[in-house]
Amino acid sequence: MMITMDVQEDEQAAESYGRAVGERLRVIRRQKHLSLQEVEADSDQEFKASVLGAYERGERAISVPRLARLAAFYKVPVDQLLPGGDEETERDAERPGAKIDLTRLEGLSGNESVMLTRYLRMIQVQRQDFNGRVLTIRRDDMRAIACVLGVPFDSADEKLADLGLLLP
Repeated sequence: MMITMDVQEDEQAAESYGRAVGERLRVIRRQKHLSLQEVEADSDQEFKASVLGAYERGERAISVPRLARLAAFYKVPVDQLLPGGDEETERDAERPGAKIDLTRLEGLSGNESVMLTRYLRMIQVQRQDFNGRVLTIRRDDMRAIACVLGVPFDSADEKLADLGLLLP
């Protein structure tokens, strides 16, 4: 009787985790502004819409190699497709910030852009924000950005605007 209960608890935990993985997959896909059909088409049918939908609903388990390929397709670290990452606090979510144009950042070159890109990618991973186009930065982020750009804190937003990275 005790073994049966342990097996049932393990199965319930696995189902719950599978649903949580599916929710993460859906969140990342939606952040990328992709439909299930678009993922299928853009991946040359590697990720069928029906199968990806089953993963997202927690009806089907995804293998580790397939999860890695999906992460590569979405251009996110594999661990970001798994539940349990750092959660953003409500206070931080409500705090307004400047918006950085990530597509424009890709077109820049030089040491500043390399360092800035690394720092902004780190922010994306921490916040699990992979839309790839715009990143909202906070006041504390701006301090580090000022250091990366070699300017005083109160000039960082001006420097970002000069580089064409700051969105209105």
